[in-house]
Amino acid sequence: MKFNFKRLNGAVLAAAAMLLCGASVAAEYKIGFVNSARLLQGSPQAEAATQALEREFAPRRRELETKQNEIKTMEDRLNKDGAVMSESERVKLERNLVEQQRELKRRAEEFQEDVNFRRNDELGKIQRQFMEAIQVIAKEQKYDLIVSEGVIYASEQMDITGAVLEQLKKTTAAKP
Repeated sequence: MKFNFKRLNGAVLAAAAMLLCGASVAAEYKIGFVNSARLLQGSPQAEAATQALEREFAPRRRELETKQNEIKTMEDRLNKDGAVMSESERVKLERNLVEQQRELKRRAEEFQEDVNFRRNDELGKIQRQFMEAIQVIAKEQKYDLIVSEGVIYASEQMDITGAVLEQLKKTTAAKP
């Protein structure tokens, strides 16, 4: 889901224009602000996604940690016993160590790519849920404009993040 910054900038400019036109005109419009970072920190959807990702990738993370410990053991053996090993045995251990390190690096990079891909996928789903909840609040409370990113200051009176979090919690509670 791509976010349309041109539309957001236009909305922010429209809100600024309303405020510049005078208090009597601006009073006719209801404007709200949503703190996206706070939504990500406090929403049950974000927490559930984080836990799901952790469960999904925990076995692979443990495998990588095990492999890292095996390599560390090999390095320790080479450092400790390398001087007393035969030349061929030491060379064989060194080659094996380099091969294992390359393999670990490759697997760690693949793991990180997979984690990032899934995290972005989950983030897209969460953002759609956020947008739906914001639209519900906007319609129920008759907001004319709700802004989020790019806002330098918004008073607590305009901040509807708490209401959106409550809507997200209701949505989560309603799902079986």
